[in-house]
Amino acid sequence: MPKLKRSESDERATDFVESLDRGLRLLQCFGTTAGPMTLSDLARAAALPRATARRMLFTLQRGGFVSGDGKLFSLTPHVLTLAASYLRSSQLVTVLQPVLDRAATGANEIASLAVLDGDEVVFIARSSPARMFSGGLDIGYRLPAFCTSVGRVMLGQLDDAELAARLTATKREALTPQTVTDPKVLLARIVADRAQGYALVDREAELHFRSISVPVRRYDGVIIAAINMGAHVDRVPAQELIGRFLPLLREGAEAVRSQLL
Repeated sequence: MPKLKRSESDERATDFVESLDRGLRLLQCFGTTAGPMTLSDLARAAALPRATARRMLFTLQRGGFVSGDGKLFSLTPHVLTLAASYLRSSQLVTVLQPVLDRAATGANEIASLAVLDGDEVVFIARSSPARMFSGGLDIGYRLPAFCTSVGRVMLGQLDDAELAARLTATKREALTPQTVTDPKVLLARIVADRAQGYALVDREAELHFRSISVPVRRYDGVIIAAINMGAHVDRVPAQELIGRFLPLLREGAEAVRSQLL
């Protein structure tokens, strides 16, 4: 009898390393509360048996990623080497960082680069003009995609049916009194943003902040990221974002399109 060829899904299942998956899940549970966490809290957050979580923590401790006294555990700065590896190897960051620098200098405001990760956006690069205190959205900061300008321009790549389903399934909690949570209203706004080529979100993600974003497309037109600029509502009116910030963002995104594979 001929031997059946394994499917790709079968091969993936065979190659799956459960212990590694559990360890990574455990790492991600740090930060759900401020300060050190107990073994019991981490086991509960990662949905792992207490004994399994204990073995994982001691393995991570031996690798230098976790510190602890057997009762309380914390991440160490060594975990930043994982993020640093991503940033060093990311073509997006390498290509877009000069774009962010030029936009930040030209507008005298902070410029940021974000990617979509599930229902959230993650900021992976930024640039700040020399005069400005480097506050705001740090690298690694996450926000819901549905109520951010970067998220909306990236979600705009979905067709209307897929977008409607995605918005309905997304957890939509209001972050400010201005946050739009109605999926039908969101659908209409994202479709409109898609048509105009940018998204402007006013005080929906942060109470006193408005931002404008454009999609970053690779050589074939596929959206792979978004770049944005924003400012405090008392300092920069919405129309200035369109008149002064938008041309800088559009020029930067278009300039690098052929370099992104």
